[in-house]
Amino acid sequence: MDLRQLRHFLAVADTLHFGRAAEALGMTQPPLSQSIMALERELGAALFHRSKRHVALTPFGRQWAEHVRPAVQAVAELPQVAARLLAGTTGRLSLSFVSTADYSVLPRLVQAYAELYPDVEISLMEATSDVQVEALLDGRVDAGILIPTRPALPAPLEYRPLLREPLIAAVPEAWIAQNRLTVTDDILLGDDWMDQPLIIFPARVSPDFHELVLGFYRSRDRLPLIRQEAIQMQTIISLVSTGMGMALVPESLRHLARSGVRYLRLSGEPPSLETGLAWRKGDMPATLTALIEVCDEHSEWRHSLLYFE
Repeated sequence: MDLRQLRHFLAVADTLHFGRAAEALGMTQPPLSQSIMALERELGAALFHRSKRHVALTPFGRQWAEHVRPAVQAVAELPQVAARLLAGTTGRLSLSFVSTADYSVLPRLVQAYAELYPDVEISLMEATSDVQVEALLDGRVDAGILIPTRPALPAPLEYRPLLREPLIAAVPEAWIAQNRLTVTDDILLGDDWMDQPLIIFPARVSPDFHELVLGFYRSRDRLPLIRQEAIQMQTIISLVSTGMGMALVPESLRHLARSGVRYLRLSGEPPSLETGLAWRKGDMPATLTALIEVCDEHSEWRHSLLYFE
């Protein structure tokens, strides 16, 4: 059985006349009849009832035609599908992201991409930066929005910065009522707050973020009192709401409202956290190339992210 035979079958099924079907196919009737008989022998069942004056589909032939027609049509569309895949206007894109990106860069990036390429299926996976790096190296995801590892990500990966934002303090509201903190106009003043228990990302998950926080304490000649570690921002904010401790988080976390939590700016020059897009070097699907172009070409959109503060 081949595609040519299937087209022969559909031509006869549509016209119910071997002569007209042969003419439509640009062939003579005897080869067409032989093609249909060979197909029936292979299937082990008749496709048509034939008489000198009449041709009709058998019940089996009528039902089989319902399966053959979309299959032949799909084959006919394969060149157009290939062209769209090569252009990146259709296909799939797998994108991983850190939890902080869900409150900043991720929605805007996905929206900008989806508006340009509505026929691309986007698969999203939330994961910590270390898990993303492994998935990128193994080819399990096409790209990842992550917090980069310094001095550099592994050599097989490329990277584009997307967002740079200052850290702010997420503190239990009860602490403010208890005068454990000095706050004016939603600004955390002085350095005494550094004596309070801290909730932080573990170093193994995001060494750069972890070191950013610890380095800020060291710059003030302080050592943090680490009460708890957690790998998800939602978990960290939940722990803050219970009064277990405070946390230094990216400013975009203000979008994560939680009862019992207050977000405060830090006095002086707060540290800034960078988030970017990473992908594996080499042969890339066109959908990934299109995503990188969205990041590079939308200068106004990208500028507003890079200078979030």
